[in-house]
Amino acid sequence: MSLLLPDSGLLFWMVLIFAIVVFILAKFGFPVITRMLERRKEYIDNSLRLAKEADAKMGQMMEEQARMIAQAREEQNRILKEAAQARDSIVQKAREQAQDEARKILEEARVKIETEKESALREIRSQVAVLSVKVAEKVIRQNLSTDKAQMDLVSRMLDEVTAPKAGEKN
Repeated sequence: MSLLLPDSGLLFWMVLIFAIVVFILAKFGFPVITRMLERRKEYIDNSLRLAKEADAKMGQMMEEQARMIAQAREEQNRILKEAAQARDSIVQKAREQAQDEARKILEEARVKIETEKESALREIRSQVAVLSVKVAEKVIRQNLSTDKAQMDLVSRMLDEVTAPKAGEKN
């Protein structure tokens, strides 16, 4: 027996066993293998389709996110604008209130000054009247008998002094 040339009986049985194995594989093995390959192909195709759908959804979500960011920026700008307007309004109102308060204070000060001026003038007139009486008493060397007489004389003299003259303006 040679290693390169097998016996014809051995060759026959080898071909017969090979044909049986191929037949069994073709009948039972290959359909299972092809079904598994088909399922794997369908699974991969389905995964690719789902990936494309997910990619499309991701694109839509990105667009939605960009739109929401734009809306948020617009809302932020609107809120900032309203806040600036409110601030300006408050500042303007405060300014107006301060001006009104300053006017009131100035008016009260004017009234107070005027009343104090009037009071001071009355006090000065009173002192001038007393001094005038004393001076007049010394000048004419007479004593006016009652306070009423003194005051009448002083009032009459003050009216004459303070009365506007014919050619003068107030």
